[in-house]
Amino acid sequence: MSLTKKPVTGMKDILPEEMRIRDYCISVIEKTYESFGFSHIETPAVEHIENLCSNQGGENEKLIFKIMKRGEKLNLSEAQSEADLTDSGLRYDLTLPLSRFYSNNQATLPAPFKALQMGSVWRADRPQKGRFRQFMQCDIDILGEESNLAEIELVLATTTLLSKLGFSNFKVKINERRILKAMAAYAGFDEDKIDLVFVILDKMDKIGFDGVKEDLIANGFEASTVEKYMALFDEMGKNGEASVSNIDFLKDKLGNLLDESVTENLKEIFASVNAAKTADFTLAFDPTLVRGMGYYTGTIFEIEMSELNCAVAGGGRYDKMIGKFTGNDTPACGFSIGFERIITIMLDKGFKIPGESEKTAFLVEKTISGERMGEIIKEAAALRNEGKIVLIAKMNKNKKFQRETLEKQGYTEFKSFYAEELKH
Repeated sequence: MSLTKKPVTGMKDILPEEMRIRDYCISVIEKTYESFGFSHIETPAVEHIENLCSNQGGENEKLIFKIMKRGEKLNLSEAQSEADLTDSGLRYDLTLPLSRFYSNNQATLPAPFKALQMGSVWRADRPQKGRFRQFMQCDIDILGEESNLAEIELVLATTTLLSKLGFSNFKVKINERRILKAMAAYAGFDEDKIDLVFVILDKMDKIGFDGVKEDLIANGFEASTVEKYMALFDEMGKNGEASVSNIDFLKDKLGNLLDESVTENLKEIFASVNAAKTADFTLAFDPTLVRGMGYYTGTIFEIEMSELNCAVAGGGRYDKMIGKFTGNDTPACGFSIGFERIITIMLDKGFKIPGESEKTAFLVEKTISGERMGEIIKEAAALRNEGKIVLIAKMNKNKKFQRETLEKQGYTEFKSFYAEELKH
């Protein structure tokens, strides 16, 4: 039986030309986030199954790659359910592992703690363009900061990074989970059904205003309740889509259902970010923004770009998650960029790495060896000492194809060495 050469569905091999761009982006990410005071950490790819299935990850908990018990712990004959067979799984995001990490190492960390984490995560999702079952995430989180300084710093750091990667004219959408809950309560939805309301509202960008209205009614909600709920969005749309004035509208409309500190907090974030931003983007209030994770407790945000019809970054405040580990709630807020989606956009645009070192290929005729080969290697070493990248390779029969392949990897200079004479 022959082995399968293609990667597992939803995962991919990364060729050198893409890897160069990925490495470049990682270096820019590290330098940019470190300039904002974030410290680079790493957590294991494998997490305890009880942590992963703790009702914190929303729909992602249905997509966990679970790992079977091993050795004597795996007792197939006595297993009654899946829970008897598994004890761990591959992480589906970096936030839950970070919360466990912080809970375990809090005594040795500064307060507040600003964490930068990059690594692969796994979800048994349906693959599509820019979406894989194994993909890289890049998160920044601030733990232990209860004020909106956390949100302000996260938005500024993330937008600064995207600007340094060549992106501009994008939109940062912001909302508040407590506003979402107050709007649902105002309309008259039962509290135990609010999560379903949010799941349907989250489809707004796909099925539109009328689609959300029809879906709510189809799920058994009273037409009068749905009408009252949708009227809020309709009226805010008339005020101007994504207008900050809608924050004040909701404060007045929702009355005692919404604490004034919530809306004032949002307005402070808008004022500070708009005053301090250096990147080219728009900060917009979006009352339809939900974010699927069950662990968000306050401010939530997403970044959308015209180049890709989906969010390329998202995050929010999750003040209750660390308390699940320690018994004491800890303020926490994070922002994650969709690394794979950003790479997809850059590749589609034919992105060229700025200031890349000159790459030279020495193509050597196969018959060259001994002292002559030593001279060629010595010449390459001299160029490398000057900071240049030099590849030494034997010539292929199809020299044209060999050169074209190397050009895709960023080689711009070529020098051919023959047994009898030196040709450029």
